[in-house]
Amino acid sequence: MLDFVVRNARLHDAPQTVDIAVRNGAIVDIATPITGEAAASFDANGRLLTRGFVESHIHLDKACLLDRCTNRSGTLEGAVMAVSAAKRDFTEADIVARGRRVIEKAILQGTNAMRSHVEVDPQIGLAGLNAVRLLKEQFRWAIDIQICVFPQEGMTNNPGTEELLRQALENGADLLGGCPYTDTHPKEHIERVFKMARNYDMALDFHLDFDLDVNWNHLEEVAKQTTAFGWEGRVAIGHVTKLSAFPPEEFDRLARILGNAGISVAVLPATDLFLMGRGHSHSIPRGVAPAHRLAKAGITCTIATNNVLNQFTPFGDCSLPRMTTLFANVAHLGEMPELDHCFAMIAENPTRLLGLPDRIEVGAPATFVLLPVDSRPSAIAEIARPIWGMKDGRVTFENPPGRLFGNATDKPRDNPVSIQ
Repeated sequence: MLDFVVRNARLHDAPQTVDIAVRNGAIVDIATPITGEAAASFDANGRLLTRGFVESHIHLDKACLLDRCTNRSGTLEGAVMAVSAAKRDFTEADIVARGRRVIEKAILQGTNAMRSHVEVDPQIGLAGLNAVRLLKEQFRWAIDIQICVFPQEGMTNNPGTEELLRQALENGADLLGGCPYTDTHPKEHIERVFKMARNYDMALDFHLDFDLDVNWNHLEEVAKQTTAFGWEGRVAIGHVTKLSAFPPEEFDRLARILGNAGISVAVLPATDLFLMGRGHSHSIPRGVAPAHRLAKAGITCTIATNNVLNQFTPFGDCSLPRMTTLFANVAHLGEMPELDHCFAMIAENPTRLLGLPDRIEVGAPATFVLLPVDSRPSAIAEIARPIWGMKDGRVTFENPPGRLFGNATDKPRDNPVSIQ
C-alpha cells in the first residue's frame, strides 16, 4: 500500500497535471492517473507543486534584536558595532529562542532548507554554534540546516578567533566563512580562511565587497585563491554590492573572473537596499548586485534573506518569494522568462548549492510545497504564500486559504486542499 498520493499536481516542466505516489518518505511513481491503493490522498487542484524554497544566506544567531540595540548611523559599520555590543549578553538559550522564531516563519513560507551563518569570536565563543546545532536537530523534521561559521569582526585583528573557528569546524560546523572587509589585513584573512578550508576539507562562503567603492575589491583575491587551492565550485560569496557600481566593461571582466573560478553569488536585496547609499543625499544608489547579469555569464546565483528584524535589516517575514519580487523590482525584471529565472534563484540554484536533491522525480524524497498558482513566474509576481508542505513524506505545515464573506447568506468556500 502507498502512504499517500498527491493528485492533480502541476510540475513546471510537465505538460499536464500528474499524480505522485509516495511510500516510506520517497516518490515511487509519477503518472496520470495513479490507481494503486493509498492510505490518503492530497488534491492539488492543478496548483504548482515545487521542491520548496532554499534560504542560501541567513543569520539565525543575531535575528530579532530590534528591542536590544540601535544602529543610529544606519550604515553597515553601525550595524556591526550595534550587534557586537549586544552579543556580549547573548546566551545559548537566548539564541535558540530567537532562531526558533525565524525558522518557524521560514517553514510556514515554504522554506525547507537553509544555510545559516554563525559568528565565532572571543566575544561570543561557540554559543552561536551550539545554539544553531540544537535548532538544526530540533527542526530536522521540517528543514535541513547547514551551519557556516565565520569571523564577522575580522580574524587577524581579533586574537583567538582562528582557534575558535578550528574548534567550531571540529564540533559540528558544516562549512567555513570569511569576512575580509572587517579585517585590518584582508588579504591575509582570505589566505588563512582558504588554508583552514583545505585542512578541514570544507566549502567556503564569504561576506564580500559590501560597499560601493569601485577603486578596490576583494573579489579578485578570493577568485585567485580559489584557483590556487583548487576550490573551484566550492566557494560562494554574498552581498558583493560593489558589483552594482561598476561600469559595464569592468563588470563583465569581474563576471568572467567569477565564472572561471566557479564561484556562486548570493544577492541579499533587503539588507543591501537598507544599508547601501547612506552617504547620498539624492540619486541614491540601490546597491544590489545584478544577479540576472551574472547569471548570463554562467554564474550560479541565489537570492536570500540575510537578516530578520535586526540592525542590518529591521523587517522580514522569511518569505523568499517576497524577497525575490523585491529583487525583480530593483533589477527591472518583469517578463515571464525573467521571473522564472528569479524563481530558480530561490529553488533549484540554492538547492544544488547546499547539495540537496533538486527535482521532483521517482526515487527523490517526498519533499515539496504546494503553491496557489499554476506557474513559477506567477509565484513571484503574486508573492505566493504556500498552501502546505511536506518533508520526507511528512506534512510539515498548512496555510489554509482565506475566505470571503459577501453577506450573511453567502456560504464559505470549502478549503480547496484537503486530505481525503
